[in-house]
Amino acid sequence: MSANSENNRKITLYYNANTSMGKQTFAYVSVSKKKILAIDISKTKVTGTQWLQLAEKLNLKVGDLVETEHPDFVKHYGTETVDFNDEDWIKIIQMHPEVVQYPIVINGEVYLLIKNPSDFAKFIE
Repeated sequence: MSANSENNRKITLYYNANTSMGKQTFAYVSVSKKKILAIDISKTKVTGTQWLQLAEKLNLKVGDLVETEHPDFVKHYGTETVDFNDEDWIKIIQMHPEVVQYPIVINGEVYLLIKNPSDFAKFIE
């Protein structure tokens, strides 16, 4: 079996197990018939390069991955975010992974933000 076909059978999930969205998405992904690489960002440090690649594949800026209205974000950084660059956003995510808005699922070359756990069921069909 080629590495490419192996990748098509594996799902990678970036999620936060400390959030209800993360727990629910993990549950949906777990019942999939595919192999799963689940990366709990509350326990596993994701590199800056990985965050940049994830944002790029999702056609987003790194800052778009952050929920700027999250209480922890507001507590540490306030409500003015216009001066943050990609490096700043990466540091924020690495120091406070709870501010990442949504789980991210990768299935082969398809990247998807999971805004509702049931979105995964539609995604996998």
